[in-house]
Amino acid sequence: MLSVEWETEGLQTVGIVVIICASLKLLHLLGLIDFSEDNVEDEMEMAIVRHRPEALELLEAQTKFTRKELQILYRGFKNECPNGIVNEENFKEIYSQFFPQGDATTYAHFLFNAFDTDHNGSVSFEDFVMGLSILLRGTIQEKLNWAFNLYDINKDGYITKDEMLDIMKAIYDMMGKCTYPVVREETHRQHVETFFQKMDKNKDGVVTIDEFIESCQKDENIMRSMQLFENVI
Repeated sequence: MLSVEWETEGLQTVGIVVIICASLKLLHLLGLIDFSEDNVEDEMEMAIVRHRPEALELLEAQTKFTRKELQILYRGFKNECPNGIVNEENFKEIYSQFFPQGDATTYAHFLFNAFDTDHNGSVSFEDFVMGLSILLRGTIQEKLNWAFNLYDINKDGYITKDEMLDIMKAIYDMMGKCTYPVVREETHRQHVETFFQKMDKNKDGVVTIDEFIESCQKDENIMRSMQLFENVI
């Protein structure tokens, strides 16, 4: 269980790890840890769905997944989402199953917006594998860019203290009874205040992507967390 006695430096690590763990929850739900030898290439290329995925060759070039891995990812994705897209309610349902002890609604909302890169209200197979490729096999820079986008709730290119607080509160709400003793709201604020001041190098009240990346790269805990989930598929 998580303890309220964390060092402040560990708070940002939790945020980064939960981002990656949340993506692994999606993999688990889709049954993608068990690699079958069945060939699903024809199924993928001939499936009649409302959203047709891009050609395997193109996705293979754009991501760090092999052709076989993309086939398996697509099978799981299509099983859960026959019409080829995921909406926000799907995300919320998925995370409510894996975090029944808490309220994952808000975090699922933020995570959905991060995967929905074109902001059209749905996550296609392409959106899904592009994000997953970064989280599981991207460089440190790519992963931190993706994490920054998650924290930048209004997508204006900056992270405010309120945005950081909203993300961390959503994480605590999702973890629910896994935190003991129950973390009070003022504790969230204290942790975020300390960390935000550490990140906001020029004290202008916002954190730029350069400030975010620089601070994370100097934190050994974050750097270790970035390597934890590589090559899980």
